[in-house]
Amino acid sequence: MSVLRCRAVVLATVLACGLAPGVHAAKVYKWTDRNGVTHYGDSAPEGSNPAVKAGSVQIIPVAAEPSAVARLRVEASEGRYLAFADNNLAGPIEVQLQARGGGMQSDPPLPARATVPARGTTLVAVLDGTRGGELLMDSLPGDPSARPRDYEYVLPLQQRALRIDQGFGGSFSHNDQQNRYAVDFAADIGTPVLAAREGVVMQVENDFAKAGLNRERYGGRANFIRILHDDGTMALYAHLKSEGAMVRVGQRVRAGQQIGLSGNTGFTTGPHLHFVVQVNRGMKLESLPFRMRGPTGPLRIAGGAGH
Repeated sequence: MSVLRCRAVVLATVLACGLAPGVHAAKVYKWTDRNGVTHYGDSAPEGSNPAVKAGSVQIIPVAAEPSAVARLRVEASEGRYLAFADNNLAGPIEVQLQARGGGMQSDPPLPARATVPARGTTLVAVLDGTRGGELLMDSLPGDPSARPRDYEYVLPLQQRALRIDQGFGGSFSHNDQQNRYAVDFAADIGTPVLAAREGVVMQVENDFAKAGLNRERYGGRANFIRILHDDGTMALYAHLKSEGAMVRVGQRVRAGQQIGLSGNTGFTTGPHLHFVVQVNRGMKLESLPFRMRGPTGPLRIAGGAGH
């Protein structure tokens, strides 16, 4: 998945960059009340609301954008600037703050890294208030101090037939660090997706509806669920159908529990479930080889092939 870069210019008392949770909805609701006044909102009005004119609710599609992992917030304090990172996810993240062009004095010196707890805020750096400049913050899911443990995962799909279209090191899209040990399971749209391991729902993208082979356009526009495990590793379930997530951020799920519906969104040639176990290795997401139990015993995952 793509890495968000967040930018803010240090010029004002409070500056913010990034999207707050939930503001990337792919639809807007329009309705008229009984006085003839038109309203807009990101959620539908309650059907029992007597102020809503019957039959007036309309859904207006809006192009969705990937939601922000974190928000950069800069506040002035006694002639200095305090740069905070606000974590939007229900799991830890790592951020790196740097200045474009260099030359900005700070404590600690830039570039500076920090780990931010789930839904938390961390002071990343204190900046010299006598110089202006542009700050850039990169953010990545996961705690770099995570210590993965050996675990046997269960199948992430509820279906009779099992086919792997792309295994470890597949040439189509499993040739980078984030996805080298990913597996693409063939799955019709709407196939139940199951949690392969117990954990906490850390991140959800649910509003994309299209797929294609233009990596720049579709690479960061797949619906997915990211689940944080107790050892700090994270499982990613990607290419879910539009509104196919059946869990909420912060929810704890058990192994084998249904969490969504498979689909065909993002950079893909056809319907399937992309499953990968990842860990943050210091502002780098790396995929990990894993063991998984199949219908008749341990699953043998061959390398290569393309989807």
